Amino acid sequence: MKRREFIAALSGAVAWPLAAGGQEPERMRRVGVLMALSATDPESSRRLTALRQALQDLGWTEGGNLRIDTRLTAGNPERLRRYAANLVELEPNVILAIGSTTLAPLEQATRTVPIVFTLTADPLGGGFVENLAQSGGNATGFVLFEYGISGTWLQLLKEIAPRVTRVAFLHDQDSASVTGQFTALQSIAPSVGVEVSAINVRDAREIERAVAAFARSPDGGLIVTTTPVAIVNRDLIISLAASYELPAIYWDRLYIAGGGLISYGADALDQCRKAAAYVDRILKGENPVELPVQTATKYELAINLTTAKALGLEIPPTLLARADEVIE
Repeated sequence: MKRREFIAALSGAVAWPLAAGGQEPERMRRVGVLMALSATDPESSRRLTALRQALQDLGWTEGGNLRIDTRLTAGNPERLRRYAANLVELEPNVILAIGSTTLAPLEQATRTVPIVFTLTADPLGGGFVENLAQSGGNATGFVLFEYGISGTWLQLLKEIAPRVTRVAFLHDQDSASVTGQFTALQSIAPSVGVEVSAINVRDAREIERAVAAFARSPDGGLIVTTTPVAIVNRDLIISLAASYELPAIYWDRLYIAGGGLISYGADALDQCRKAAAYVDRILKGENPVELPVQTATKYELAINLTTAKALGLEIPPTLLARADEVIE
């Protein structure tokens, strides 16, 4: 074989496997996930499963063309800040911020890495986006509810427990949405004949002490909002509400499934699935600023009749008719 023919044959042999195999392997993309729940919390597993399934339906295979780095903070503020910085250092293509408290530390850590937020209360009021049509920065996503929903919680609590004249707003001061929610709550409280007070808690011990002190006076009720400390300690809060016979309203049905009285809010898993669609679009090249911030369009009302009976409450038929879920 002549030298020229040999080189041509060798070149063909080298090129042939690529031609037979088609295109080059797809580049793996990297997604960071920051969530304020603990690794042992069943709710964190449910949310991550919904996210992974939605991404898989969109063509992303974990370990194939996608790597997901998850950081769970168990409601610890210092760990939240540290994990936010850690995820940014990994240089992901996009970070998913699940929950209101996760967005602020991520925005402090980066203004360039795309962020998709979900289960976030009023990012516009919190100053995280310039407007809903165009976020104006590196973050966009899905609003869990606006601040005014706290007024609806109060009205529903009063409807299910008319004797309530005092309401404690249980919250965590590290949540960016607290001030707006409590202001909205105060504006409507006089019209329904209720005195509201804010209770700031950071851990289980403070929750026990605060609820016990509040329950010393009669005709009390609780509003439990979307803070990591409340989610992490939800079994304790539900137990305390039952022990002190305090009617309580929560933002998500997971509390009702655990024995809580009533909840009203958007579907958390649906928001995780919708966030996956935005993650997909960013991974395919879209800019976060081009993706509008979306507000929840469907809210669910859930009532636990067993808990109502234990509290001696008669649920109005009109309220039962409006409920999306009734647990007996």
